[in-house]
Amino acid sequence: MLVRVSTVLVVLTLVGAPRADEWLGRDKALHFGASAVIASGGYALTTALTDDRRYAFAAGFGLALGAGAAKETWDALGHGDPSWKDFTWDVIGTLAGLAFAYGVDRL
Repeated sequence: MLVRVSTVLVVLTLVGAPRADEWLGRDKALHFGASAVIASGGYALTTALTDDRRYAFAAGFGLALGAGAAKETWDALGHGDPSWKDFTWDVIGTLAGLAFAYGVDRL
């Protein structure tokens, strides 16, 4: 996992982001939403397998950020526009998804 995230960070540093990359926009909402859904889903599925919530957090976090890192790496390989801002929204969505899933779990 750490290797994937590191790879994305290095690639984004070398490639950069497109000039018209805004902090707010439809694509940022998609990154946020997809990451939140993946993180909360990973958390929820893991809670069905174990009572140890550390594993649930790790699974949700790893799945969501792994997907975000894979997407930005794919973009950096010439299939799109890699963006630090997109990855930032992936992180924010991941944290929001985990917070939501944990809140529902506590209820």
